[in-house]
Amino acid sequence: MGFLIFCSLYLYLIQLAAGQQTTDPAEVMALKAMAEYWNLKSWNFTTMDPCAENAPWSAEAANPRLACDCSSFPNNTCHVTHLKIYARDISGELPKYLFQLTELVDLNLGQNVLSGPIPGEISRFSKMQYLSLGINNLSGILPPELGNLTKLISLSFSSNKFTGTLPTELGNLASLEQLYIDSSGMSGEIPQELAKLKSLKILWASDNRFTGKLPGFFGTLTELTDLRIQGTLLEGPIPSSFSSLTKLDNLRLGDFTSADSSLAFLENLTSLSILSLRNSQVAGQLLEALGDFPKLKFLYLGNNRLTGELPSNILTPKLVALDVSFNPITGNVPVNYVKEGLAMNFVGTSMNANSVYDRKSLGIWHCLQEGSSCTNKDPTYTSFSVNCGGTEQTSASGIDFYDDSEILGPSSLYTSSQHQWAVSNTGFYISNPNGPQYIAMTDSQILGTLESELYKTARISPSSLRYYGLGLKNGKYIVELHFAEIVMDDSESWKGLGRRIFDVYIQGEKVLQDFNIQDEAKGSKRAVIKTFMANVTDTAMEIHFFWAGKGTCCIPFQSTFGPLVSAIHVSLESSSGGSPSNNYRRRTGKVIGIAVGCAGGLLILSSIFYIWWKKDAPGHMRVHTDSPRKG
Repeated sequence: MGFLIFCSLYLYLIQLAAGQQTTDPAEVMALKAMAEYWNLKSWNFTTMDPCAENAPWSAEAANPRLACDCSSFPNNTCHVTHLKIYARDISGELPKYLFQLTELVDLNLGQNVLSGPIPGEISRFSKMQYLSLGINNLSGILPPELGNLTKLISLSFSSNKFTGTLPTELGNLASLEQLYIDSSGMSGEIPQELAKLKSLKILWASDNRFTGKLPGFFGTLTELTDLRIQGTLLEGPIPSSFSSLTKLDNLRLGDFTSADSSLAFLENLTSLSILSLRNSQVAGQLLEALGDFPKLKFLYLGNNRLTGELPSNILTPKLVALDVSFNPITGNVPVNYVKEGLAMNFVGTSMNANSVYDRKSLGIWHCLQEGSSCTNKDPTYTSFSVNCGGTEQTSASGIDFYDDSEILGPSSLYTSSQHQWAVSNTGFYISNPNGPQYIAMTDSQILGTLESELYKTARISPSSLRYYGLGLKNGKYIVELHFAEIVMDDSESWKGLGRRIFDVYIQGEKVLQDFNIQDEAKGSKRAVIKTFMANVTDTAMEIHFFWAGKGTCCIPFQSTFGPLVSAIHVSLESSSGGSPSNNYRRRTGKVIGIAVGCAGGLLILSSIFYIWWKKDAPGHMRVHTDSPRKG
């Protein structure tokens, strides 16, 4: 190492004597050490100075990239100000050499597999403006020295494995405009000191174990344009102070407990284009002023206790998706709901849809209202089996898994032609680079099973996925749920750092909480079967896969989250050893309640399940009682 220092200093003195701009020798040494540590072969500083003009690694698009400032320092000395090693799968702990680059303004080490803690030496980056450490394996507590980086504009440490609480010193970052801490492992109460972040525009804080009340001081951060807090342990209500956040464009809150909230705080938030308050304990009347929001495109209010009628002006030309599912809303479905590109979900409400459904759709409404088979008032079926997202298939044991390859939208219901089973999807993948897709597929072989083909497709949902068995004989049933994670991988790359977490309910009872397929199967593209017993007492069964805001959102790409299921096999206990009932033959299905009079209109059956949900006959298990009803 001493020889390297001597050589670097000698070269520096020669270039200095010649009047050339040269990199600080201590930084050259640090860069060479990092190049070796992380095996960055494109950094060859033997023949070219790191800060040489037009160096290949200085280009804006270069990765890894380093850029320098050679004009702000005396004696023609250059210092490294920008360092990016992004999505290159570099590993190990943050090396001590890194903190020799004390003039850094922008450091991006995101989407790698770095591990260990953030050392206190981070305080040496006093000129840092942009610091990205998101999507790594970093752990330990966050150092309070982060509070010394008072020039920070953007800070990201999301999708890591930190522990403990947010340091109160983060409140010192008065210039901070962007803070990404989602899926970082944080817990405890959100410190009051964050109220000092008056410049904050973006805050992503979902999927953490924050506790206590949703802080009212967030309402004082009036520069906020994007606020996301879902999948935490925070309690409501939504503070009335949020009414001051008039610059909000994107507001996503959810999964709160305790006290009810109202929509009154939204009255002046007219800049919103995305509003999601699903599962937020919101009660009271729908806000008529929402129809006057000129930019509103996505409106999700499902799984709350909203009442009254849907405002007639809420279906604006800008609106793309509207979800008011599982709220005790009354009145008629607006006659102008049918327009190209609109997805509307009012399943689980008591709205009147007689004027918009065709005869077949109304027939299904009545059949499900009565809780009986749509072809026969006497239940006749003892099983149903579905290849979720795939075509029909017969297993080695002779079980017929039926076709479930119909393309569903953000608010859709698919039912078999004989109404023996149905599937509904709720939610919209807003940021998916491949567009909204609700079926996952792979060509890879699935391990741990003799039925690999059964697991090569799966239904996925950004919110709520429900399967219904209809016309079933009453009795005790065996429920087999088949899973294999085919989207997230388990490699040693940063792409293997994703976590898909969701809950499963059968007949309203939670049977799986914070379920992680990869953990259960010991890896990706490996099959796992979870088996449960459930009673059918009203000829129907509901299996609900529910995303409660937990897990990573964006690994390996944006909008990678929510429940996934490969196949379902349900059979009456006395007949579970054989094939499905002879009455349950392959039949084609059809999508119902989606388009009524206009090809572009999307609509899911409204009061279909509301009446069924409200049934509480003596001795019957009441479907949906304890299951969160998420839209």
